[in-house]
Amino acid sequence: MSGVPRLILASQSPARAKLLTEAGLRFDVIVSAVDEDAVTAAAGDPTPAETALLLARAKAEAVAALPEAQDAYVLGCDSVFEFEGAAYGKPYEPAVAIERISRLSGQEGVLHTGHWLLAPSAAPTGSPQQNDDGGSAPSSSAAEGTGSGASGLGRLSSAGVRFTEIDPAEIRAYVATGEPLHCAGSFTIDGIGGAFIESVTGDPHTVVGLSVSTLRALLAGHGTGITEFWA
Repeated sequence: MSGVPRLILASQSPARAKLLTEAGLRFDVIVSAVDEDAVTAAAGDPTPAETALLLARAKAEAVAALPEAQDAYVLGCDSVFEFEGAAYGKPYEPAVAIERISRLSGQEGVLHTGHWLLAPSAAPTGSPQQNDDGGSAPSSSAAEGTGSGASGLGRLSSAGVRFTEIDPAEIRAYVATGEPLHCAGSFTIDGIGGAFIESVTGDPHTVVGLSVSTLRALLAGHGTGITEFWA
């Protein structure tokens, strides 16, 4: 690779793109065609934390294999919300979102965001590695897991999220907006759902879906600096 380095975000998430833009970074977006259910099923029974890192890697590798990405750094991200040991992905259906948010009222869970960064011309090999406890974090604190392989570098960033008591009418009104249907855990922190979040323990960017400080660390692991991507 020569000239100005390129960064590709392998995600269709507007929130992730907004975070990178607000961080002053140059990047392109190429959405992966990864079948998330198939990837998770092939892994057996991964924990919520393992699932986030696994899917982040799958998205990054799928996009990095495309000709238009061969000279770029490719970042894949995926978020999974963990509550009482269960993984809460995107609810899609209003009834599912209402049931989940009702359970979360006044409670606390952990939002795991996996990050996987491939350097230009990296060949996909190996498998992601987590920290010794599998990357899972106590809901009261943030935790971080790392993984690396010949294909790239991965890191898990986790943050505790505490919800206020939410009235059933508020839950129905929130779900009716459509916002929580396509969000991990059925909520956002940077949108309407932010009104129901009492506190976050850890990096708030993790809850949005991409930790910029984690991206900086992954770029450093590849021997480059985040300043190289400032617009």
